[in-house]
Amino acid sequence: MKKILILGVGRSSSSLITYLEENARKYGWEITVGAHNKQSGLKRVSPPTQVKAFDVFNEDQLNNEVQASDVVVSMLPARFHPIVAMACLKYSKSMLTASYESDEILEMSTRAKSQGILFLNELGVDPGIDHMSAMRIINRIRERGHKLLCFESFTGGLIAPESDNNPWHYKITWNPRNVVLAGQGGPARFIQEGTFKYIPYHRLFRRTEVIDIEGYGKFEGYANRDSLKYIDKYNLQDVPTVYRGTLRRPGYCRAWDVFVQLGATDDSYTMQNTEKMTYKEFINSFLYYSLEDPVKTKLYQYMHIDQDSDVREKLEWLGIFDDTAIGLKNATPAQILEHIICNKWALEPDDKDMLVMWHKFIFQESGKQKTTLLTSSMVVTGDDQVNTAMAKTVGLPLAIAVKMVLSGQIRLTGSHIPTVREIYEPILNELELYGIRFNEKELA
Repeated sequence: MKKILILGVGRSSSSLITYLEENARKYGWEITVGAHNKQSGLKRVSPPTQVKAFDVFNEDQLNNEVQASDVVVSMLPARFHPIVAMACLKYSKSMLTASYESDEILEMSTRAKSQGILFLNELGVDPGIDHMSAMRIINRIRERGHKLLCFESFTGGLIAPESDNNPWHYKITWNPRNVVLAGQGGPARFIQEGTFKYIPYHRLFRRTEVIDIEGYGKFEGYANRDSLKYIDKYNLQDVPTVYRGTLRRPGYCRAWDVFVQLGATDDSYTMQNTEKMTYKEFINSFLYYSLEDPVKTKLYQYMHIDQDSDVREKLEWLGIFDDTAIGLKNATPAQILEHIICNKWALEPDDKDMLVMWHKFIFQESGKQKTTLLTSSMVVTGDDQVNTAMAKTVGLPLAIAVKMVLSGQIRLTGSHIPTVREIYEPILNELELYGIRFNEKELA
């Protein structure tokens, strides 16, 4: 009997656990879930899956659970993966994650390979399905002898149209801290027509691209922080344009830019007396002093927001000019803004989220001068607050990969991401059975 150890039961674990439980009955697997809060874990599983209270810093417990397993799935925050990986090396167990392949994991690759085990990372949606779906088309274009001239890719975790009831057309469907800090940590970097381009953070949300997806309308995309790293990952060294970004509905970026310019997304310092501060006082702390001018007026003047701008509706709907108490002690501006948006952008009980992915390829056909535009889009809608689109698209590819490892279908060793055919082809094919499929359109 093969034993699966799953560490962590966050928002994206529901589809992973359900899939593995269904296949456990077929293949005779035994599943153990390690949860920081055992009661939270019990809500995610069905018998006979075992749930244990788990502390990643309890070295003896970690070692015992890893030693007793055949494969380890880490759904813990990414910073804990190297700790789990070290235990996996100790007992020669393979580990799979949905997180980015870190430098620490890469440094363990040679040792993992020598032990005949696999560290398979980036098996979620972004990173994950983005790699697999892009590589399938990139390889197909090249196998036909065509020359790839442009690759662009955008992904967004959004709210489904039937649950879209606020002027931002957005609600929190993943880690809210990442929403607030998006784009920070250096300029956005990409290559366009053979020229390296950089967008500093203070201009990021004003440099957007409009994307129209049939059946779902218009979206706007802003650049991800580092598109250049995908040149090596996807073997795109000879491609003049490589650009990756994040999707939002039109108007979001211009309104969010107000907080960027104001300094409200800064996470580098602690503000004073935040436990006694109101939303309005928080905004006012970044503006010029005036006894006469209301905070709202000062902000609109400072940011040059016209009277008929729809940015005003978005800001006022968030309640940032209200006398609502923040109630956070020693908070950074980013933490306060996160608190505000979590209250206003929370999913309601009957809300459904939506995951959107869009790729663009331009290639020159073999032996011809003409170029062809190919787009590929995926839209997945959640069922409810547990079986979300995010949970499906993160959990299912990871779960399918676990099955492939246990069945011997994947025989790689060392550290990898799913950019090779033997991984991405069967996963993408099975995902289609769950409604996760891409729609391709080609224009000469």
